[in-house]
Amino acid sequence: MILLLPALAGCKSHPFTDYRPLDKAGMWSSGMEDLKKLNASDAEVAQLVSLKKAGVSDEMCVALVESAHAHQHPFTSAAAAGRLNGAGYTDEQILMLAKGDQLDALSGDAVMLRLIGLSEPTLRMILERRMRGLNTLSSAQIGRLKNTGLSEKEIVARIQSGMNDAQADAEAAARERARANSGTGFVRVHGRRR
Repeated sequence: MILLLPALAGCKSHPFTDYRPLDKAGMWSSGMEDLKKLNASDAEVAQLVSLKKAGVSDEMCVALVESAHAHQHPFTSAAAAGRLNGAGYTDEQILMLAKGDQLDALSGDAVMLRLIGLSEPTLRMILERRMRGLNTLSSAQIGRLKNTGLSEKEIVARIQSGMNDAQADAEAAARERARANSGTGFVRVHGRRR
C-alpha cells in the first residue's frame, strides 16, 4: 500500500475533483463526463463555472479545457474567453485563439477591435496575422486611423503592406494636423465701404 502512494502522487489525475459546482451552474452530465475524461482539476472547474454563468455552452467549456491540455497546461483563461464571448465573438473564433494558445494574449486587443466596429472578415484577418506573429497594427492605431477618416479597406491595405505602429502614428498625426488646419486659411472679409 505504501508503495502505491508515490505512484499515485506522481500521476497528474484529479480523482477527487468536485464537479458539483458545474452541476449547479447548469452543465449537463455528459459535459461533466467529458471533463472527467480530461482530468479537469478543481481550479479548472471553478474557471468553467464562471463561463457557464456567462452562458457559454457545455461543448465550448469542454473544448477550451481540451485545447489547454493539448498545450500542456491547465485551463486558466475563463476571464479572457468570457470577455470575447461578451463582445460577440463566436465559439469558433474563441476556439481559434484557444487552439493557438493565444486566448489571454489576444483577448483584450480582440475586444477593442470589435469595439472599433471592424467587419468579421477584417477581424479574422487581423487575429490570424497576430497568431502567426506577422506585423499587425495595434487596435489603438487602427482606431486612430479610422478616426482620421480612413476607410476599413484603406486600413486593411496598410496592415497587409506591413505598416507598423510607428508609421501609423506618423500618418495619423499628419492626418489629424491636416484636419485641424482645414478651413483656417485667411479669408478676406468684404464689407461696406464708407
